[in-house]
Amino acid sequence: MKSVSRPVRPRERFLVFGQPCIGEGEISEVVDSLRARWIGTGPKVSRFEEAMARYKGVSHAVALSSCTAGLHLACIALGIGPGDEVITTALTFCATVNVIIHCGATPVLADVSPVSMNIDPRSIAEKITGRTRAIIVVHFAGRACDMAAIMDLAEKHGLLVIEDCAHAIETEYRGQKAGTIGSAGVLSFYATKNLTTGEGGMMLTNSGELANRIKQLSLHGLSADAWKRYSDSGYRQYHVVEAGFKYNMTDMQAAIGLHQFGRLEEYAQRRQQIWGMYQRAFASTPLALPAPDDAGTVHARHLFTVLVDEEKCGVSRDEFLSLMTDHNIGVGVHYLAVPEHPYYQRAYGWRLGDWPNAMRIGRQTVSLPLSGCLTDDDVQDVIDAVFDILS
Repeated sequence: MKSVSRPVRPRERFLVFGQPCIGEGEISEVVDSLRARWIGTGPKVSRFEEAMARYKGVSHAVALSSCTAGLHLACIALGIGPGDEVITTALTFCATVNVIIHCGATPVLADVSPVSMNIDPRSIAEKITGRTRAIIVVHFAGRACDMAAIMDLAEKHGLLVIEDCAHAIETEYRGQKAGTIGSAGVLSFYATKNLTTGEGGMMLTNSGELANRIKQLSLHGLSADAWKRYSDSGYRQYHVVEAGFKYNMTDMQAAIGLHQFGRLEEYAQRRQQIWGMYQRAFASTPLALPAPDDAGTVHARHLFTVLVDEEKCGVSRDEFLSLMTDHNIGVGVHYLAVPEHPYYQRAYGWRLGDWPNAMRIGRQTVSLPLSGCLTDDDVQDVIDAVFDILS
């Protein structure tokens, strides 16, 4: 695809960033749940868990209300708490850091690689202390972290590894699915994700003990699943065995997810096509484009991020964002570096210069629309708008 020489006019309709692909199958399945009057946690949640466990090749998958819930429960179930330090990336959504805080532990930020934008194992090694209990890695934009180096560090220092796979449903690392390498992995099914349930998440593990604890914690700490208590097999008494949370997924959400599976590969191929269109179109521009894929990995193609260097591009990142919106095209920022946010500065006294790569990327990054539902005309509109802004 190429830019056009004619003046570029804004699209008539706004192009929503990360728009979900919802078909008649999802709609019919939700209607079926409504007609069955089973809209809470029920049999469709179990089917969804079984389908994801098969896809990821793990023994257990526990459906939850969000990826944040899964990360929080994973930390609790693995025994992370007050006095512990947990290392994670300085370039991530706030939820990754907040779950550490909610457990009473202390977040410690490692810098990222300037190429992959993933957490840098060398920075992790520098942050390890006698109080370090775990590492939470984030497979940023769908690109697998350097898990061999990270797992070596974890083994050497006796650390837990939790994989934040919010961007990484299809991601693979050396033949292993993302989320199956560490102690636990957590997926996101938010509206913008490659597979969506509107809201929702899922914890992956090969430990039956961990899975049972997560499931119990997700339903108030009850001794039996709510849907089993009211099933046609008869009422089952329950007891509260610990102070849990309300983090369960509903059948209404699972109904959507069940039908997303059937087109997961189709959507992945389409995102791959769009990725190639962007790479070819922007190769001659001053934008910094995503790095080539690492050998032995599968990239989930969740985010197509470019870096806008004001000196090279003649426009600042924030101006670029505003101008894309003026063209009626939605864009995202993934992410402003964690230490930039006022709360963390106040709470931990973090100095902005301690994570130079994350800070630079966070101030320059823009995510362009990337969805299996985009048409060639949509993609061309994005390309034309970018060229118009850069010119």
